[in-house]
Amino acid sequence: MRISRPLAAVVLPLALLAAGCADDEKASTDTAESGATTTTAAAEGGGSAAAPELETIVGVATGSGTVSTLTDLVVKAGLAEALSGEGPFTVFAPTNAAFGAVDPATLATLAADPTGALADVLKLHVVAGKITAADIPEGGTVVETLNGGKLRIDKMGDAVMIGDVKVIAPDVEASNGVIHVIDGVITAPNA
Repeated sequence: MRISRPLAAVVLPLALLAAGCADDEKASTDTAESGATTTTAAAEGGGSAAAPELETIVGVATGSGTVSTLTDLVVKAGLAEALSGEGPFTVFAPTNAAFGAVDPATLATLAADPTGALADVLKLHVVAGKITAADIPEGGTVVETLNGGKLRIDKMGDAVMIGDVKVIAPDVEASNGVIHVIDGVITAPNA
């Protein structure tokens, strides 16, 4: 998989943080329930100490810079508190460039109805439960999003696609789930 330098500069620190984390139990693709994540880090001078706690999905997304448009829209739609909750959640997070490719009039229309149309589109990017790339079976699966729509997720080797939208940075860990950075905005169910 090839990642652009600006994206790599943002995703690499998140990936390094996530690399130290391990799931206690594997999620199923239908219910996608997972266990707690714990890690330890070697303390200077030997021994081990607890690693810093991961931030919630909203905190990780806010700190990344690559998905700041999504974060701003989540706040406008009143979904930040819910996505900072216990979860777990799987979020397919469009990059700022992905939102930049959307017609500005469409974004303005969505922003004019933040708790209606905007919230519906954003909820199409969220699945209840934690689904990592490894949890998606070869060939793919169908998941139900928080807005009730269903998405077909296709997987061939390491490539994961949702329709014509590609997952460009999978498995960014958060304390309440996982983020998959995508290169497009999902506008409608595809399954």
